[in-house]
Amino acid sequence: MIEARTNRTEKLDLRLTKSAKQTLQAAATAASKSLSEFVLETALCEAEARLPDRTVFHLDTERWEAFVAALDAPPRRAPRLERLFWEPSVFDPKQ
Repeated sequence: MIEARTNRTEKLDLRLTKSAKQTLQAAATAASKSLSEFVLETALCEAEARLPDRTVFHLDTERWEAFVAALDAPPRRAPRLERLFWEPSVFDPKQ
């Protein structure tokens, strides 16, 4: 996930409050990492979690056709899921 130190050629400057820095430093210490390592690793994890639906992927012809067919297929009924939507939720107000 994190590139080796020898590959790091770019710099990112960041301004933050003293409280924010103290919180990040405490978390870095708890993780036995330097502040820079902790911030970089955490930021990259968050970035990777937000990007999957924006990532380009490639499929061979057979898999592409199967993918398109699945997208074009009519939705399947899911009786258990339908029932779930009609049942009262624990979040619904008590009656």
